[in-house]
Amino acid sequence: MKTKFDPVLFAKAISDDTRQKIMECCCCEWCSVTEIVEKMDVSQPTVSHHLAILRDAGLVNIREEGKQTFYSLNQDQVAYCCGQLMVKFAPEEKATQIVLKTISS
Repeated sequence: MKTKFDPVLFAKAISDDTRQKIMECCCCEWCSVTEIVEKMDVSQPTVSHHLAILRDAGLVNIREEGKQTFYSLNQDQVAYCCGQLMVKFAPEEKATQIVLKTISS
């Protein structure tokens, strides 16, 4: 399920280097906060803060397992947001036409 597209929220979410690294860490796999902290060598509060911003933008999936929370990159939402940016700001591009055909079918 896609969240409503907000280009400003999306741009803010992906504009930070730490958030980009978190997105890379949890791309294609489920990671706990502890695992992300270990991969990135940053503090747990920092990771949690950035995950909250990514969560608010709908860019991470969340899975609860007991007391632990796991995160993975919501690739569908990333692709959707990028597609919406293309439609809005590059409507004449060939790639945008492909996105529009996908949306309408």
